[in-house]
Amino acid sequence: MTVTHSSFVIEREFAAAPARVFAGYATKEQKAKWFGDPAFPPSSWELDFREGGREVETGEFHGKISTFDAVYHDIVDNERIVFSYTMHYGGEKLSASLQSIELIPTATGTRLVLTEHGAYFDGNDNPGAREEGTRGLLEALATVVEI
Repeated sequence: MTVTHSSFVIEREFAAAPARVFAGYATKEQKAKWFGDPAFPPSSWELDFREGGREVETGEFHGKISTFDAVYHDIVDNERIVFSYTMHYGGEKLSASLQSIELIPTATGTRLVLTEHGAYFDGNDNPGAREEGTRGLLEALATVVEI
C-alpha cells in the first residue's frame, strides 16, 4: 500500500470580473454548466456552498461509479475558496486533496490561482492526470463566465 504526494499550481486569466468567476463555483446553476464531464452526467449531485457545507457528486463513468465528495473550509465572497475532497472510483478510494482558489482582480478581469495538495492511494490515480483534468475544468469554466 503506497501513497504518492504531489502539489500543483495553475494560474489562469479570465476575461470576467471576480464576482462572475466566483459565481461559477458558488451557484449550482452556474457550476452545472462546466463541472464534470458532459458525456457522463451525474446521477446525483448536492451542493451546499458555505463554510462547513458539502458537495457530493456521484455518477457512472466508463461503467463504474465515480464519487467526488468535498467539504468547504473557507469562503470569502469573490476572493477565495478552500475545500478538501476525496475521489472514489469503482469502490476504490483514489485520492484525498486540499484545494485553494484565489481570485485576484486584474485590469481585464480575474487571475485565478488554484493550488492543490494531493495524496494519491495505491497507484489508483496519478498527479499528472489530476492536474490535466483540473486544467480542463478551468477551460470549461471559462466558457461559462467569459460570455
